[in-house]
Amino acid sequence: MSPIFLAFLSVAAVGAVSLAGLLTFSMSELRVRRLATFFVSFAVGALLGDTFIHLVPEIFADARGPDALRASLLILAGMLLFFIVEKLLRHEHGLLHRHHHHEPIARPELAGVNILGDAIHNYIDGLLIGASWLASPELGISTTLAVLLHEIPQEIGDFGILIHSGLTVRQATLLNLGSAAVAILGTATAIVAGAVAHERVIELLVPVTAGGFVYIATADLIPELQHDRTLRALFVQTALISGGIVVMAVLTFID
Repeated sequence: MSPIFLAFLSVAAVGAVSLAGLLTFSMSELRVRRLATFFVSFAVGALLGDTFIHLVPEIFADARGPDALRASLLILAGMLLFFIVEKLLRHEHGLLHRHHHHEPIARPELAGVNILGDAIHNYIDGLLIGASWLASPELGISTTLAVLLHEIPQEIGDFGILIHSGLTVRQATLLNLGSAAVAILGTATAIVAGAVAHERVIELLVPVTAGGFVYIATADLIPELQHDRTLRALFVQTALISGGIVVMAVLTFID
């Protein structure tokens, strides 16, 4: 099958994760939080594993001298880009402001703000998936899996915000699906750009993907795991992070 078909298939699978919130609707808040923590832990390992086992070796496989420096700077630029995007979205007047407040959400307009912010993230995810499939099947599979795993806890949280902002289950589900569909536009953008300048797109987006994954894992996900300071959490989270890394290592045997 062609990389383009597989890229769109992958982004569709990631988009289906927007339905994850439905599975948690009948659960207690405590159980949902525990479930999300498991996914977050595994996602940390998957994101870091994908970065250092797949993306970084691919980036530096033939890079020497100035090329290696440019690749390193692009990885750092990816981290900085994700930092800037998140800061803008979470600014006092940004799209994701109040996401981490613990008081009940009573403003219906916040649902629209949440969806718009989520759509931006999904567009970026689509770009990353498209660029990875253009680079190689191995990178396509590993990046899709890493994106999928970090999307699960995010979609669970987004679904909860939409419900608490006054929407019905059906409305929340449809809005989440619509937001997830924006990732298809991101993938299409990467593929169209790749058709024009294939090598340039890969040289640019793959390092940015690596930097973005490091940022997401270390700046967004790992701090969430630090809230539970029990020894049980230490062992469980370490095991799940290690599991995510192992899965990425196993994927290296895929031709």
